[in-house]
Amino acid sequence: MAADIQHEAAFIRAFIIAAKQERLAELLAKPKRRRDVLGTLYHFKDLDPRFMTVVPPGGQTASGLEALLRERGAPELCYAISTDENLDGRTVPLRDAISQIARRVGHGTLLSCVPGRLGYFEGEEPRERYILERRGGPTR
Repeated sequence: MAADIQHEAAFIRAFIIAAKQERLAELLAKPKRRRDVLGTLYHFKDLDPRFMTVVPPGGQTASGLEALLRERGAPELCYAISTDENLDGRTVPLRDAISQIARRVGHGTLLSCVPGRLGYFEGEEPRERYILERRGGPTR
């Protein structure tokens, strides 16, 4: 599986704090170092809080998460960066990704729904779920 470097780069520019962007992109692009980055997703601290919205209690189910993302413009397919090797580096149907994430609690996963505009983060802790959204002009 080859990672989608352009998709990952757009996600990083949009949702990762500026001080970590370059290094994260560099490490994700190297297969041997990618595993190190994935290990940080369990308790990921590099998301830019300006673009994070906690998933409300009513949206904590797989169908609720999918609905929240669809309301914001998520298409049929999304791209995953995940500790779950069945998802990582793949473009998959949004419904399948959300369903798999919901069933396998304890994985750290970033989903990129609309490159540079809409994403999702699920951490290891219960209810550690965030919608990631940027509106307006292009990201840097």
